[in-house]
Order: sequence, then C-alpha cells, then structure tokens
Amino acid sequence: MPTKTEMKLKPLGDRVIVEPIEQEEKTAGGIYLADTAKEKPQRGKVLAVGTGRVTDEGKTIPLVVKEGQTIVYGKYSPTEIKIEGREYLIVRESDILAIVE
Repeated sequence: MPTKTEMKLKPLGDRVIVEPIEQEEKTAGGIYLADTAKEKPQRGKVLAVGTGRVTDEGKTIPLVVKEGQTIVYGKYSPTEIKIEGREYLIVRESDILAIVE
C-alpha cells in the first residue's frame, strides 16, 4: 500500500482517495463465494483527503475524515480508477456514510 509520499493522486475539494477493502471469500456459514457472487466492497481505507468543501461565500470547510481511517461509503457513489495496476476510488465526503472505529 502506498504511503503518503508515494501517493500520486491529490484529491481536490471535498473528495478523498480510498483503497477498497475486499470482502471475505468465505461466508460466516463456511461457504466460499465465487468472484461473480461477491458484491463490490463498500469499505475502504482513506489514503488522501482534499482541502475541503468551499461554500458559496468562498469559505473552506475542512473534511471530517482523515488519512488512515476506515470508512463505509455508498455502493454506487465512488469513481473507480486504476494506477499502476492498483484500484483506487475517489469519493465525495458527502457520500461517506460512516467511519469505522
């Protein structure tokens, strides 16, 4: 996983860069899932955060989420990108549903 100095993406405004956390291949009942049966992950680790949301008055409101936190995001909200063979997501802070503690 890239460190802050290795991250080649700098999110703008109220966006964050997320590395998805893959779903387990086995269910609680011990059944192994085929790749086609798996849902897209909805959890991920925040790798980088933007500067914040800018209001109509020009004031910047900093983001609540921080680098290194694990988050839950909306199923269809992220933008998927691939860099050097690794998948990352760009998510608006308003599409982040929760921070996992």
